[in-house]
Amino acid sequence: MNTVARRRVAAPPVLDLDTRLALVDAVMSVRLDQAAVAFEVNTAHLPGADPIPHIAETPLPTPAAAPSPYRTPLADLLHRARLRIETDGWCRDAVFDETGAVCPLQAIRLEARGDRDLAHDACVALLDAIQDHFADAETIPSWNAQQTSAGPVLRAFDRAAHRQETP
Repeated sequence: MNTVARRRVAAPPVLDLDTRLALVDAVMSVRLDQAAVAFEVNTAHLPGADPIPHIAETPLPTPAAAPSPYRTPLADLLHRARLRIETDGWCRDAVFDETGAVCPLQAIRLEARGDRDLAHDACVALLDAIQDHFADAETIPSWNAQQTSAGPVLRAFDRAAHRQETP
């Protein structure tokens, strides 16, 4: 009877993130050193060939926030929440998603910066503006889930902010 000897193969060790990053850093350092040597060899015959130039990294300027066109704190909050949805993205079926997009309520909460009363008033104002055009809307989340794009949401924020500014 033939017996086959089986070798036990050990599973590779599981590396944590720091160890994997250190290994990749070491590999990239070696590759960069090899590339620098190859560059020097390939340009050694050129008269006046400078070594790899050092490029100073300058931080990108942060764009200045445009001043709010609204005077009242409530209208200003609604405007900032609208801008957050424009910049971070609109989320339909959750408070936020993995890309950073937010729903209208989350945008208001984030821009209220802890002022619960102001956030509550902004939600009431937004729901009133929504119900002017969508009478069957019971809540902001239920209305938001019915939308297919951010356009109606942004327009509702505009209407709500404008209404808070006019007497």
